[in-house]
Amino acid sequence: MKKVVKFGGSSLASARQFKKVGDIIRADKSRRYVVPSAPGKRNDKDEKVTDLLYQCYDAASKGGAYKKILEKIKGRYEDIIEGLDLNLNLDHEFGKIEENFVAGAGREYAASRGEYLNGLVMSAYLGIEFIDAAEVIFFDEQGNLDGEFTNQELSERLSHVERAVIPGFYGADHQGRIHTFSRGGSDITGSLVAKAIHADMYENWTDVSGFLVADPRIVKNPEVIETITYKELRELAYMGASVLHEDAIFPVRKEGIPINIRNTNRPEDKGTLIVESTCRKPRYTITGIAGKKGFCSINIEKAMMNSEVGFGRKVLSVFEDYGISFEHMPSGIDTMTIYVHQSEFEEFEQSVIAGIHRAVSPDTVEMESDLALLAVVGRGMRATRGTAARVFSALAHARVNVKMIDQGSSEWNIIIGVKNDDFERAVKAIYDIFVMTEL
Repeated sequence: MKKVVKFGGSSLASARQFKKVGDIIRADKSRRYVVPSAPGKRNDKDEKVTDLLYQCYDAASKGGAYKKILEKIKGRYEDIIEGLDLNLNLDHEFGKIEENFVAGAGREYAASRGEYLNGLVMSAYLGIEFIDAAEVIFFDEQGNLDGEFTNQELSERLSHVERAVIPGFYGADHQGRIHTFSRGGSDITGSLVAKAIHADMYENWTDVSGFLVADPRIVKNPEVIETITYKELRELAYMGASVLHEDAIFPVRKEGIPINIRNTNRPEDKGTLIVESTCRKPRYTITGIAGKKGFCSINIEKAMMNSEVGFGRKVLSVFEDYGISFEHMPSGIDTMTIYVHQSEFEEFEQSVIAGIHRAVSPDTVEMESDLALLAVVGRGMRATRGTAARVFSALAHARVNVKMIDQGSSEWNIIIGVKNDDFERAVKAIYDIFVMTEL
């Protein structure tokens, strides 16, 4: 059995956390390929190493004072090395980093050094081979992942290595220039490694015991989702639920490799298992609730709209002309409503409205701002009668006015539009009726 294990920044923030990680890896011999992040915060007042690297690079590349920040970064690694009692000296590495910072090697290079250095420490601590991600993770000239070439090179390299540490978050283009994924991108590296070695499991270790049914900032001590499908996860992640980087799903999904979200500080917890499909019956009718604030709606009304061929295309082409993507588009016989991110729309609102008038000559165009979208997701919904009725009964009881309802034919999710001010109350009401009453 082969497992890839990725550890987040909070799991590797100190020597004490490193020791927990070491115990986890040694407890299961199938945990053979390790993907570390850069050291995260040790406490609420601390700084992430990646943020310090950005600060240091910005100062050094502009000829400013950077030595104190660099010493602070060195101190973080020295504390970990001393705490682990390792015979490891990173002075040569820091010398190269300083030289490249002053020379203006780029912010992506700067950000990647946190994972690179932590990979060297992890390799020394576990006594296994270190593989620089720049040698096996490849980007094209536009800075996008070259997935096919990466899989070829990574598969070939790891086929000769029984155990290895591959730092997350970065790679290089074909000219050797360092590129990074977006923040949280170590998840993607772990997924690529899992695909390349045809892993039996991809374990993603963080500081929570899996995905939660609802946001803990809104619902106190929400239940953990035991098993979730990629499809459900995609819906929840899109609507703001964040434990795993969204792009980390695709490489393993294509290979049918399950992902297990685990808690470094509570390794006995089973966490959340993410799978392609499952016959396991969900614990609750719904799998999860997620949402975002900050939307606005543009309601277009025109008599006989339904008989006008190409009406929808013409309206959406106006939004496309201004680079605005739409989120949802519920419609009636003579009405069509477009939901967009308010921050993206405000700059162009009058131009878009004028464009809609020119394109389709509507009877009226009305806008409403400060809206939130809420997704209620779950594979159990399609087999349970009255799910939608329970949702809206709960919202009515909580005195939440529903602005929009959108349900796909798959019956796996219901999207609800409410005012920003009603968002938290709506989440609590739905959680209570589906989770608290089904416990």
